[in-house]
This record gives sequence, structure tokens and C-alpha cells, in this order.
Amino acid sequence: MTLELLTFGCRLNTYESEAMRDLAGKAGQQGIIVNTCAVTAEAERQARQAIRRAARENPGTPIIVTGCAAQIAPDKWATLPGVTRVIGNADKLKPEAWSLDAPPAPVTDIMAATETAAHLVTEFAGRARAFVQVQQGCDHRCTFCVIPYGRGPSRSVPIGAIVEQVRALVAHGYKEVVLTGVDITSYGPDLPGQPRLGQMVRRLLALVPELPRLRLSSLDPAGMDDDLWRLIAEEPRLMPHLHLSLQHGADLILKRMKRRHLRADALALARRARALRPGLALGADLIAGFPTETDEHFAEMLDLVAQMELAFLHVFPYSERPGTPAARMPALPMPVRKARAAHLRAAGAAGAARFYAARLGEEEAVLFEREDRGHTAHFAPIRLASGQAEPGTLRRLRVTGAEAGGLLAEAA
Repeated sequence: MTLELLTFGCRLNTYESEAMRDLAGKAGQQGIIVNTCAVTAEAERQARQAIRRAARENPGTPIIVTGCAAQIAPDKWATLPGVTRVIGNADKLKPEAWSLDAPPAPVTDIMAATETAAHLVTEFAGRARAFVQVQQGCDHRCTFCVIPYGRGPSRSVPIGAIVEQVRALVAHGYKEVVLTGVDITSYGPDLPGQPRLGQMVRRLLALVPELPRLRLSSLDPAGMDDDLWRLIAEEPRLMPHLHLSLQHGADLILKRMKRRHLRADALALARRARALRPGLALGADLIAGFPTETDEHFAEMLDLVAQMELAFLHVFPYSERPGTPAARMPALPMPVRKARAAHLRAAGAAGAARFYAARLGEEEAVLFEREDRGHTAHFAPIRLASGQAEPGTLRRLRVTGAEAGGLLAEAA
């Protein structure tokens, strides 16, 4: 029997799955670990389906379930076929949780968590870039979001531990690191000296000069600090690509979501970012069909995508999460949500096509994830028209064309 991990959801889950692979492997655990996500009903459905399939195809194999969905409703996941244990988010990165002698224990209260569990990860199976947790949990209460109840309060990883982790990853050959968390712009107030995200990134880059590329995961527009803006302007190792947690483009819907920014703030952010870093690429998370969203509200979101020249969209049709304020608001029919999500994705594809066209003839530094393809510094997918490169390496390519899925290139 071997150890297998099934991971759903965000980059933070990807990082944690690799940490659990190491912890469980060292403890001698065997079986299947399922790291769940609770951000949408679809994410939970996929995890349940995977568990049932795993139990059917691997009779007698123990299945351990963890992650946000398991943290929020442990009893529901414990009754699924083949599940032998549920481990909460507060315990899943603790070595003792994976001991073969560890007795079954109830999922602990995540809201009582006060620190992050440190663990050194040096390998991400099948991935060319590495993820590093810098922050955990969230203190905000967006009306659509259940994640704070799965992740607990915001808490930060000390800068020294982040530096140690990144140094280890670079020593193992990684050329690009992505800093991830639930809300990384909330980094720091719980640490001595209360460093902000920008200060932490500045110190990290200074202390790990051998790191070629640093990328940030999703950013809250309301949380970007002055140090971070200076790095965007001055630090070439910080990639020219920002992914923003926008969620909508109409002020009334943003207020009903209890977001901390308005439409004008998003537009000002885009102007400032491109003034400091010409050519910078912007992406965003957006929700289609939020309760009370009218045709006019949706048109405002489409207009925001165009005005901000967003190139990379993560689009979600609104999904009710039990216990959240938005779940009690007047809901739109599911076919309307799905149709608007499809329309929004089409707008995103058009924005990506415009971005790709603007890169024709340019030289790009590409991190290869497979022998013939990878991503540029702007996080644009790119494919070699001929030839190949070693996955995990950085190479300069010249853009020769574009297709629906990204850029085409030749060796520069």
C-alpha cells in the first residue's frame, strides 16, 4: 500500500498537501489523504465524488480527510465510505497528528488558533514552481465567504521561517517561488514589529539573492502597502503580474459583499501599477450572479474588466455557502449565474487575446513546466513551436504568435 494525496482548491492547499505528504510518509502512514476545499459547493461535490471513487476502486484502503470543508463539517465527511479519520486544519501540519499511534480525535476549534504550524517543504511533486505559506486565516467577513470558519483568524509566518523555506527551495533547484496564504495582504500585525507584506518581501529578496523569481498569490486591493508598491516599481525579481481579489465591478454589489474597496479603487490600482511597471499584467477573481445582481450591475463588471485591461480571470458563478449572510439574500436562478459566468469568461478570453497580441515579437523569460511549454514572467502560458527544454529551467524565448491557450515562441 502506498500514500496518495488528492488536493482540491487553492495554492495554500497545494503547499499544505506537500507538507502532509512528508509528515505522513515519515510517520509510516499509508492510504489516501483528501485535502478538501469549501470555497464553492462544486469544490465540495468534487471532493465527495473523489472519496467515493477512491473507496470503490481501493476497497479496504484507509482514507483520511482534511482541509476547509472537513474543518467546517467534520461529521458529514466522516460518514463517507472508506473514511477512517478526519483531521482539522489546525492539526494537519502537526507531526503528532500523523503518528500511527495517534488516537482518533475530534476536530479542534480553528477559531482558537494563534499561530501557524511551521514545516519545511523542499519538493512539490510534478511542479516547476514552489509555493510558500506566509500567512493563514482571515479576519474579514465577506458576506459570501465561509473560508474564515475553515481557516480561523489571520496569523503570519515569521520572516525568518519564510527565508529558511525559500533558501531550501532554491537549493533544491526551484527558480520561482509563489508566496501564498488566505489573505497575504493581512500579513504581519501579529508579529513583533508588525511588518507589512511589502517589508517582508523586501527583506526576503535581500536575504535570498539567489532566488531568480518571486510571485505573489491573490492580493486584496485594500491591503497593498507602500513598500509593496515600491517593489513593484523597482524590483525586477518580483514578477510583473498581479492577481487581485476584486470579486465584482459594481459598487452596490461590492458593498453587499462587504468588500473593503470600491470600483474607483480598483481602477486607480490598475493605473498606478502600470505607471510604475509598464506592461504589467493584471488578473482577478470575479463572482458572477451574486444575490441581487441586476443586468446593469453585471454590465458594470464587464466594463471594469475592459477598463482595467484584465488579462487573466478566475470566474466563479455565485455559490451559496450555508451560514453566510449572502446565503440569506435574494438569489438569482442558477441558469442566470452560469450564463453570466460564461459571458464573463468570454470577456476574460478576449482580454487575454489582446494581451497575447501585444507580446508578439517580444523576448520572454520562460519557466518551463513541461518540455515544450511554461509561463512567462507575466504568467502568460507559452509553448515552443519546435524543440524542448528541461522542466524547471528558465530560458529566453521570442514570441512568434498566439493561440487560444497562450503564446507561441522560438528560442531567442
